Amino acid sequence: MAGVERTEEPRDPSSRSPHARGDRRGDRRGDRRADRRADRVRRLRADAVWILAVAAAYWAVGQLGLLRQVVIEGTVITPLWPPTGVALSSLLLLGLRVWPGIALGVLLSIATIGPLRLTDLGIIAGNTLAPVCACLLLRTVGFRIALDRLRDGVALVFLGALAGMLISATTGTAVMVLSGRLPPEGLWPTWSAWWTGDAMGVLIVTPLILVLRRARLPLPRDPRRWAEAAALTVAAVAVIPWATRSPLCLLFLVFPLLVWAALRFQLAGAAPCALLVSVLAISAAIDRVGPFAHHTFVEVMVSLQALNGSAALTALLLAAIVTEQRNIRHKVEQACLELAEVVARLAPSGPKDRPRG
Repeated sequence: MAGVERTEEPRDPSSRSPHARGDRRGDRRGDRRADRRADRVRRLRADAVWILAVAAAYWAVGQLGLLRQVVIEGTVITPLWPPTGVALSSLLLLGLRVWPGIALGVLLSIATIGPLRLTDLGIIAGNTLAPVCACLLLRTVGFRIALDRLRDGVALVFLGALAGMLISATTGTAVMVLSGRLPPEGLWPTWSAWWTGDAMGVLIVTPLILVLRRARLPLPRDPRRWAEAAALTVAAVAVIPWATRSPLCLLFLVFPLLVWAALRFQLAGAAPCALLVSVLAISAAIDRVGPFAHHTFVEVMVSLQALNGSAALTALLLAAIVTEQRNIRHKVEQACLELAEVVARLAPSGPKDRPRG
């Protein structure tokens, strides 16, 4: 405005100096370094919490597995070792960063069985390396934790269970033999029981944990779905204990239930049914009742693991096939709807009069 004298405030000459600009840049770099350190500390704390959680889960589930144990040549073996399923699912969900939790869980589990020895380090290494290698093998083939494709189920069976658990069984039995805790003639029965127990843990427990992560209850307005789920539960609770303990050899009755659960509820219904079959069959086999009575130990173990493997494969693979087919059908329906919308947009808005010849 005219008649008003404009005055300027004096500027600090130090603000233009290169030293001041350098100080400000140094402060910003220091702040960034502090933020990075704080982020690293937070990540380390989160990793430590997850590692301890995995170790606690491994140990707790291991105590459940040890409730039904067998002793072969002085070595404690379980027909179903659930911690292997916990270990592999933890690696698939949380990443390889939680492997120390698996090692700690193995250490705690061994400590509950007997006094720790130096040779137990080999068993800890084998039981830790087995799920880690299984996880890496599954990653190489593009395994999806949703288990919504047949190839995912096949990969879990052959790479996660059968191939991956060779490491723990081979390492463990080799350590036991070399340390003199297991006689050489007990190598084969101990190795086979160890391997099948670890593999069954992967086949039965891993799908259950993966499906619990994304399980959803049926809608309240769908009473027929709830009624069918209740009917399946009642049938499983009634039929499976009878089939596993009846002297009439009725083990085949569990498979219609597994098929029903897989077809109607996919893995959310099939995985719990397979777990129930395995737990009750192991209990009957160790008690030597029902179809497992009047047989040698080897015959009982072969029959038991054949049943467990068949039940797990039926539940897992059939559920994966049904889920994959439903996803394909949904994609086809979506493509048809999109195509119909495109055709509707391109079609003329109304009929046009044809020119008369």
